[in-house]
Amino acid sequence: MASRASEPPLLAFEQVTREWGEGEARVQGLAGVDLQVHRGEFVAITGASGSGKSTTVSILGCLDLPSSGAYLLSGTPVQTLSPDVLAALRNATFGFVFQSYNLLARTSALDNVGLPLIYAGVGLAERERRSLAALADVGLADRADAHPNQLSGGQQQRVAIARALINGPEVILADEPTGNLDSRTSADIMKLLTSLNVERGITVVMVTHDPKSAAVARRNIEFRDGLIVGDTTRPGVAA
Repeated sequence: MASRASEPPLLAFEQVTREWGEGEARVQGLAGVDLQVHRGEFVAITGASGSGKSTTVSILGCLDLPSSGAYLLSGTPVQTLSPDVLAALRNATFGFVFQSYNLLARTSALDNVGLPLIYAGVGLAERERRSLAALADVGLADRADAHPNQLSGGQQQRVAIARALINGPEVILADEPTGNLDSRTSADIMKLLTSLNVERGITVVMVTHDPKSAAVARRNIEFRDGLIVGDTTRPGVAA
């Protein structure tokens, strides 16, 4: 069997830059990044604030585009895709998890989880069935009718993860998923992400400031000043 390193990357940056503004007001988020992520990896992206971590995740998730260079998703340069095709690809390929959960306050856990299915045109009965199954996957089937203010921070993040799973994504992109959680709850969320990676083969790319969370990932990439300055894989784990 071919090693993962010999397979084409699922996500690839080729000298990607991202800049905003002009002249003295110009801000450089990424300064020419080469990056490859293979299917089934669990990658933690670390670095100081402003180092390029979240910019990288935004481009990986097709929420933003490079200023120059190329981003290839399964070999396809995303800059060549129309906005409609890009949106459909984003909805089918990625599940997003954010520090602030991004749940609708006046909406039940079940309906929060099912939001991506509305955009995909899935009918109500099927949407509810799949949403309940996703909540069961994260251990919250009994809280389907609860609103966010009736849930703990850890439960809200589990709802967000269930929402990220609802379309069967190839990749979960998590930006500081434990940033608002205590250490015990953070550990529970990391166990859940690890289970999704190991048992389902979902590729996970996670931005984190937390060394304990980063240590769970098999691969750690460190950013500084818009560049990758470190890229290590735990001994004994195939790249």
